[in-house]
Amino acid sequence: MKQDVWKRQEIESPCVKLCVVHPEERICVGCYRSIEEISAWSRLTPEERSAIIADLPSRAPRLARRRGGRIGRLDR
Repeated sequence: MKQDVWKRQEIESPCVKLCVVHPEERICVGCYRSIEEISAWSRLTPEERSAIIADLPSRAPRLARRRGGRIGRLDR
């Protein structure tokens, strides 16, 4: 069956389809990977992917919640 050709045993991508890069931290707000990691993902070894995935939870605190629009500019 031709579908078997495309099956590969590898670590899945941590992408959650919320692809927005934080302007200061330069990491994706959805999966916490850097642009470099995202673009190189298909070429990384399983060990490299595992190391990145293990590090992702520690990156979450780097993303402060941003308040957009007018409310974000008001002094409180």
